[in-house]
Amino acid sequence: MRHLHTLIIGALLATGLFAAPAQAAPVLCEKYGSASIQNNRYIVQNNVWGASTAQCIDVNQSGGFTVTQSAHNNGTGGAPAGYPSIYAGCHYAACTTGSNLPMQASASGFGGLRSSVSMTYPGSGTYNASYDLWFDPTPRTDGQNTGAEVMIWLNRQGSIQPIGSQVGTANLAGSTWQVWYGNIGWNVISYVRSSTTTSLDFSINTFYSDVVSRGYGERSWYLTSVQAGFEPWIGGAGLAVNSFSFGSGGSGTDTSPPSTPGTPTASGTTSTGTTLRWGASSDTGGSGLAGYDVLRATGDAFTRVGTSTTTSFTDTGLSPATTYRYRVQARDGANNLSPQSAVVTVTTLSGGGPGGGCAATATTQTTWNNGYVIQPVTVTNRGTSTLSGWTVTFPLPSGHTITGMWNASYTVSGGTVTARSNGSLGPNASTSFGYQATRPNGNTQVPSGYTCG
Repeated sequence: MRHLHTLIIGALLATGLFAAPAQAAPVLCEKYGSASIQNNRYIVQNNVWGASTAQCIDVNQSGGFTVTQSAHNNGTGGAPAGYPSIYAGCHYAACTTGSNLPMQASASGFGGLRSSVSMTYPGSGTYNASYDLWFDPTPRTDGQNTGAEVMIWLNRQGSIQPIGSQVGTANLAGSTWQVWYGNIGWNVISYVRSSTTTSLDFSINTFYSDVVSRGYGERSWYLTSVQAGFEPWIGGAGLAVNSFSFGSGGSGTDTSPPSTPGTPTASGTTSTGTTLRWGASSDTGGSGLAGYDVLRATGDAFTRVGTSTTTSFTDTGLSPATTYRYRVQARDGANNLSPQSAVVTVTTLSGGGPGGGCAATATTQTTWNNGYVIQPVTVTNRGTSTLSGWTVTFPLPSGHTITGMWNASYTVSGGTVTARSNGSLGPNASTSFGYQATRPNGNTQVPSGYTCG
């Protein structure tokens, strides 16, 4: 299976047979040969983990390599022969200098991390040209990462495909990508570009924000390495990384803001919450959309009340019978901000009497690989008069399905779940309901943003 090379390299390190990268090694023909360049700023690795056929790479001390010999003939239904590549960060205890990796994806500096690459492709062979971004739940510098492997395919030649199956599409870094997901002991999320390119300059956060929004990664995880290279199945001579960079700001500077988001619309408004949706922005500056800021005002001044990596947001904890105004602003991977959208005005429902409204709080009882139970969802009448009935709404993450709900009836529309009870609820009284749901394997999300009315 692809990426078993990581296990092999770990064993070689443990036995002392894998030496630290040498400073000067212009041609590498050893299966796991590697060389540090630019005073160990980057490491180039031959990395023939999936075949016994010959492969040699000519290391470019300026920041790349060329595959000069490649006799591979692997079947396209199986694993590639290897992953000749250049990287920054830590890969099985071989760490570069000055990368600041591992870095937690919630760190303030994470949004400024960029990488760029320029490649050359031969006219024959079966291969992909791809980035490999590794994430681990811990700041790991050695061993196998167990969080997420994010692959960014700039090109593919021949009848090959990523691990798993296609789960959607995404518009990132100025292009459209197929999104694939599989799990081989860790989450593998692959982005396959709709049109071939020989170069890419992007913000790491552009792709990882999409990974997190799909539930395949966590902000608490650490980026451990950024790698760029090729996975050859057949042939591969002539593949080349002409240049590679990684760091804060990368090799290019994106100063172009995204376009203005569409005017928000509101739905599912209750006494304490509302759900906003808007038209997507586009980004042509190269760093790609990173998300949206949601701005709210009750007077003249707008303040940010939340962020979203999709084109919707549920605002909770609002006051009953109160008018709010909302705008949305897009943000790209270089933290450029778009113009603010037009305003939508929302007035919450009156709720259950003076000081009224109702509140809903949810507890996750248990989770497993592809499902969970939420119980109890506690509904409390905060007013001074009886509620003749109540509704609780919450967004259901993409790919999730409710398989049962008790002590309430429910409907699902456009990804929003509405739970209802026709029974009355006295002042300051509480009741509860629960439900069970399924989710895609490897997805870590559970619903949030419950509103009651």
